[in-house]
Amino acid sequence: MNPTGPRRPATRAGFEIAVICALPIEADAVDALFDLHWDDDGPPYDKAAGDPNAYSTGTVGRHNVVLAHMPGMGKASAAAVAAHCRASFPNIKLALIVGVCGVVPFRPGSSGTSETVLGDVIVSDGVVQYDFGRRLPKQFEPKDTLLDALGRPNTEIRALLAKLSGLRGRKMLQGKMADYMDVLQDEPELTAIYPGATQDRLFEATYRHIADGMSCEECGCDGTLVPRTRLEQGDGQPAVHFGLIASGDTVMKSGEDRDNIARQAGVIGFEMEGAGVWDVFPCVVIKGACDYADSHKNKAWQRYAAATAAACMKAFLVYYVPSVPGSLPLPEQPTGPWFLVPYTENMTFIGRESILNQLQQQLLGPAPKIALFGLGGVGKTQIALAYIYRLRRTRPEVSVFWVHASNAERFRQAYASIAQECQVPGYDDPKADVLFLVKAWLERNDCGQWLMVIDNADDMQLFFGQHMGLVNASSSSHKEGLGRYLPECPHGAILVTTRNKQAGSRLTKGKRPIEVGKMDEGETDRLLRARLNGISVDFRESSALSVRLEHLPLALVQAAAFIQENTIDVSQYLELLDNSDQYLVDLLGEEFEIDGRDSETPRAVAETWILSFEQIQRQNAFTGELLSLMSLFDRQAIPLEFLSRYSEQRGQEQTGGIQLTKALGVLKAFSFVVEEKDHGLDMHRLVQLVTRKWLVKNGRMRHFSGQALLAVSHCYPFGRYEDWAICSAYLAHAYAVLGGEGTGSRDEKAGRATLLHSVAGFYMYRGQWKDVERFQAEAVELREEVLGADHPHTLISMGNLASTYRNQGRWDEAEKLEVRVIETFKTKLGPNHPDTLISIGNLAFTYKIQGRWEEAENLEVQVMETRKTNISHLAWTYRNQSRWKEAEKLEVQVMEARKTKLGPNHPDTLISMGNLALTYKNQGRWEEAEKLRCTTSQRT
Repeated sequence: MNPTGPRRPATRAGFEIAVICALPIEADAVDALFDLHWDDDGPPYDKAAGDPNAYSTGTVGRHNVVLAHMPGMGKASAAAVAAHCRASFPNIKLALIVGVCGVVPFRPGSSGTSETVLGDVIVSDGVVQYDFGRRLPKQFEPKDTLLDALGRPNTEIRALLAKLSGLRGRKMLQGKMADYMDVLQDEPELTAIYPGATQDRLFEATYRHIADGMSCEECGCDGTLVPRTRLEQGDGQPAVHFGLIASGDTVMKSGEDRDNIARQAGVIGFEMEGAGVWDVFPCVVIKGACDYADSHKNKAWQRYAAATAAACMKAFLVYYVPSVPGSLPLPEQPTGPWFLVPYTENMTFIGRESILNQLQQQLLGPAPKIALFGLGGVGKTQIALAYIYRLRRTRPEVSVFWVHASNAERFRQAYASIAQECQVPGYDDPKADVLFLVKAWLERNDCGQWLMVIDNADDMQLFFGQHMGLVNASSSSHKEGLGRYLPECPHGAILVTTRNKQAGSRLTKGKRPIEVGKMDEGETDRLLRARLNGISVDFRESSALSVRLEHLPLALVQAAAFIQENTIDVSQYLELLDNSDQYLVDLLGEEFEIDGRDSETPRAVAETWILSFEQIQRQNAFTGELLSLMSLFDRQAIPLEFLSRYSEQRGQEQTGGIQLTKALGVLKAFSFVVEEKDHGLDMHRLVQLVTRKWLVKNGRMRHFSGQALLAVSHCYPFGRYEDWAICSAYLAHAYAVLGGEGTGSRDEKAGRATLLHSVAGFYMYRGQWKDVERFQAEAVELREEVLGADHPHTLISMGNLASTYRNQGRWDEAEKLEVRVIETFKTKLGPNHPDTLISIGNLAFTYKIQGRWEEAENLEVQVMETRKTNISHLAWTYRNQSRWKEAEKLEVQVMEARKTKLGPNHPDTLISMGNLALTYKNQGRWEEAEKLRCTTSQRT
């Protein structure tokens, strides 16, 4: 490394990075990694602003850097140095506070590993001033109101932190750190040597140090040590952790207080300088873990921790690229073009050329507004990102602004960042409405051409509704919605990404949004190969995985991440998917890292959709109910009749279908369902599975399973000839709801029995006797339980079950059950009731099949005398007794009656014609028999 390095810039405007250190050992570690200057020539310091001896300047890679040496520890000292540094170097864009700190040893739910050991580095994504508040008689109450909070880093820093906190980013960062640690450990005077795992001792939080001013060895601390997995595994490499850092003037030396504050505030470490710098500069705190913020301080780790922090700081700067290059002198007033985009270019982006071409053509006109809509995870944001980087290369004069629109707070933060980065006039006035400022500034003619990407604009209510929840310094809630703040001018364009087609249409003034559908097979194959770099992929396996995941880009990228992280191949992943749908849902719920995706947007496919489900549920409860209900039918060709029935059950029928139409409109707008030409509805298979997971998670699965069963039960007809088409179309839905587990209510049991009975009737006409028996037996059991053994519905099911036994040749079982049904009907309804007579006719039919003609005839004559419509059974008996003329007379009567009542092509009419033809044949009347046979065959 060059000991002197290049000369520093001649003006103060050329410096962009400030590194602030409180302790000499911290500054020494930083100094060893920088090309710094200690001579007197340099920028003309403002003596009133601060002591020039407090600064060293130089270069780190592409950056011009100021190293600020604090005279002491604490927020006040840090704030003073930061203020002096800002006065002397007006174009500082980022401050890095580098040094040592105390850490929280175990942190649930944070980025990276959940265990922190000494020598690890923590990097802030926010600072909590934990000692700022009110000291009450029995407790300390921190102030955490909006005006008191320190806020978040700007979007540029948050984007970089999001990238580096991911799995790949941390690996890259820690790899660079290791290189820089080698440099520091080669400097003997720094003594930046790893003290060893035996020196890393974590006592239980309640065990206190025995004597102040003495080490644990000297005073004999012998409390129980907390086991450390990483140390037991011999993991001595420093890790990097991202999260909130607690900052205050008090040194944290209590394990109990440490854990209490960590639980309440979600912090991962304690230090003393961040809160002083946070409001002066955009800043990041980078600190090495030298103790566990308890009473057992161990100075043996300070130099090593200072070195790991310095190494992490330099690695961090490798990836930090400011939006405006700082290596050249900056003008007093920034001018465009600007490129305020929080993501780097996705170099693995594949395909979508047709959509990119549409964007290129449609965004060239005056004041265009275009929306991309589609299912969550289909790649809308990635397409927008690919487009703006192409635009940057072909039209560098066009400014690009990226606005997160998932909620009001993020929308306002994006506008505030635009105002600050572009120094919009009035941005530093705390009373100004930054939303109006940015809108008015972008509409100015001297602003130049620009493109604004409104990302994740899914919430209609947020942009056009009443309750926005957005409060700024000068006005109350913006009841008219955020849509009023979108600029409109000839030199500007807006590109919206949304899951909600309705929102996309409204935001683009009614212009038809561009639908982003699933990728084609060629695109998915190339995407998988790009993401599985170094892993051999067979095209057949790639194709199978794409089909299984519905060609959804986010699901494929998630699958590739899982395959790489778990060192398996595509075939093994497919085996996991094939185990069950639950495995598929679990895999869709796996978190993973991806470039170009917002850090606050769920990365898992399942969580992405659940976010949309919950948004729909909040805005329109009925729409959420319909989505829940539909997920429990078969996913294809869902009849509107089922949904209408549910709407009636909820008392929505008074609206004349308007609410149902609107609710379905929302689901179609979010691409959760698609309406087919026959007006049936199809549901995306993966959406269906994730919706079911959502119902289970929220304890609503049993309720909606029961509601789905009742809807199908009400709509499914008994399997008569005229209803065969409907029975067939509804059959898959019947199986779906019968497989669910409802609440077990009396109504659900009755509805289940009705549906079983109706489906059994359809199978009876098909001659599928095993299925008939299975369904009808359960129907009988349920009806006996709910309605009683002597209820007419129960008896009808018993009669049908007896017919099933008869058609399988199980005569004794059929006869026994039919006799029981007849006797019960006679008792309950009387001997001449139609249901009683039908049952007697069924028993007669059983006798005939067994050749018991006299018994059958006696019953049939009895029935015919009471109910003339049963003459076909008696005709059959006569025919089997060779009483041809009597049989013929009755069969002609039956045939003519059925032609009139049912029509000439009804199966029962054709059966009666076949019976008459058989009678003619047995009498030797061949021509008449043949004529009837031909007529029958033509109609069938």
